[in-house]
Amino acid sequence: MTKCILIIEDNNDIREDTAEILELSRYKVLQAENGKIGVEMAVTHKPDLILCDIMMPELDGYGVLYLLSKNPETDAIPFIFLTAKAERPDFRKGMEMGADDYLTKPFDDVELLNAIESRFSKKQKQENFYSKSLQSIESLATGTGNGSAELKALIAGRKIRHIKKKQVLYYDGDTPQGIYLVLEGGIKTTKLAEDGRELMTGLHRPEDYLGVNTILLDKPFTESAEAVEDSAVCLLPKDTVLELLNRYPDIGRQFLKILSNNLKDREEQLIEMAYHSVRKRLAGVLIRLSKLSADQNQFKISREELAAMAGIATETVSRTLTDFKDEKLIEKKGSTISILNIDKLSKMKN
Repeated sequence: MTKCILIIEDNNDIREDTAEILELSRYKVLQAENGKIGVEMAVTHKPDLILCDIMMPELDGYGVLYLLSKNPETDAIPFIFLTAKAERPDFRKGMEMGADDYLTKPFDDVELLNAIESRFSKKQKQENFYSKSLQSIESLATGTGNGSAELKALIAGRKIRHIKKKQVLYYDGDTPQGIYLVLEGGIKTTKLAEDGRELMTGLHRPEDYLGVNTILLDKPFTESAEAVEDSAVCLLPKDTVLELLNRYPDIGRQFLKILSNNLKDREEQLIEMAYHSVRKRLAGVLIRLSKLSADQNQFKISREELAAMAGIATETVSRTLTDFKDEKLIEKKGSTISILNIDKLSKMKN
């Protein structure tokens, strides 16, 4: 079946040249000269992909993306920004809102077609990923009430966002668009101390939520989030989540449980940093990481990340890991750590 692409661009030359390239490549093309018309055409025709400029009259590209992401019928349509603004804040704002990719103008035929073909390929992989992972995701909404059913439907209908290792999901001080659900990989949350040191406040794995407290408090993020490996997340919009919380007590209880567990973890982390020795603190971090890992005996993590989690210097981490290795508590190859004796690590003396 011929795929349909909607181009939303106020520059006539760019819009028509892009349309010509796509039509020669056997795509069906729709054209809109401003954002308002583009939204109307997207809702009416439901194209397979949208190319959208950022700076436009009537309604800019961010507004287009926002309106389409609020509509369940258009939310999952792959969305690529066409922009001459390549600065990081603009890129980050679009990605946080749910854009799939960027093309910086001027772009050539090959760049355009490669970006589109890559996005269609990823969309197919996302659909396959959903079909395989939905059962485990549904375990997040374990209740039997209507709220749990709606939460399952909300999760199942959201677009998956794939993020590369070291890519930032959001920064401390950013305004949250919603709650992030980790589907694959791992996301670390960090805060910077006044002296510039980074403290890792959490490591989030599949089936974990990020940003619950910021949504409930209606405050900006108080920490930054970054992928520690190639990961997949989906964003549950703020307004929709708050509506579910207001309508269904069972959803509220689930999120209160999440917040309680997060608070418990933070309390344990603070106690370890305040009262435990370096050896006991690092042993505690290794135990927490083993519990989070799919293979509870083995996981990958850098010395810098261990230092941030334990609140100690990187050099101290290296010396202590060497001691643990000599004591046959762990095995270490590169960034891969294997736990050999979790019982002794758990009973580490202070």
